[in-house]
Amino acid sequence: MPIKIADSLPARAVLESENIFVMTERRALSQDIRPLKIAILNLMPLKIVTETQILRCLSNTPLQIEIDLVQTRTYHSKNTPEDHLLTFYKTFQDIRDKKYDGFIITGAPVELMNFEEVEYWDELCEIMTWTRAHVHSTLHICWGAQAGLYFHYGIPKHVLPEKKSGVFYHRVLTPKEPIFRGFNDVFLVPHSRHTEVREADILANPSLRLLSRSEEAGVHVVEAMNGRQLFVLGHGEYDRDTLKAEYIRDRNKDMNPRIPEHYFPDDDPSREPLVRWRSHAHLFYTNWLNYYVYQSTPYVIESL
Repeated sequence: MPIKIADSLPARAVLESENIFVMTERRALSQDIRPLKIAILNLMPLKIVTETQILRCLSNTPLQIEIDLVQTRTYHSKNTPEDHLLTFYKTFQDIRDKKYDGFIITGAPVELMNFEEVEYWDELCEIMTWTRAHVHSTLHICWGAQAGLYFHYGIPKHVLPEKKSGVFYHRVLTPKEPIFRGFNDVFLVPHSRHTEVREADILANPSLRLLSRSEEAGVHVVEAMNGRQLFVLGHGEYDRDTLKAEYIRDRNKDMNPRIPEHYFPDDDPSREPLVRWRSHAHLFYTNWLNYYVYQSTPYVIESL
């Protein structure tokens, strides 16, 4: 799907340099089709980095996507230029009367806080409630997945003894599930988190289905509402150097971080990491757009 984004969005130049087809608003106006309407609630502090990563993963399907970038009103990012936020981002108040084919809730660096202590928790709860009636399929990522599982289904998170960081093998538990069409039996996904949700809690809830897991990293993908909600504990969208940058940042803060597992060749931080997860990440997002959004969303989105 060519992604329809604002002509001047910084992600456009990055994606086009990677030979990814990006459609500007000007060109999209000449096409007589209904684009999929996707909103991304970006809770990460470096919003330009995160929006570029996710837009890259949304890029490999044959229809048109119309993107709305959304930020919280109750917490204002201090790590993204104000003019970028004013130009490209909406708040929930701007979109609450709209309907969307798909909605993505990103992770956030607040996982060691209790959910209720997060500054924008009440607003996020309002948004997550709203998605049940205004969105055909919602994709929750990492802390966004933990928040969604807790809010919708009461699944607690648990603090890990140490940060789980690295690239881990995962196994498909439901090979006939459309989200895994074209997947190998095992595939790699980066993780970077201090907390987890536990498999036993997922399996004990009849509203939830565990679709994939990792022996080392635990729960990966959980489904609810027949695919209208997906919760992903992992970061397939990460760039080659994302874990490296986090490791160097934490090391420079004298936090004595562990070297990300299975990431640097020979566990040597001086060597360039190899990207071994990108093809499955792109396929995951393509399958979500195709089977959980495009194939089943109503043509008249307002009828949701």
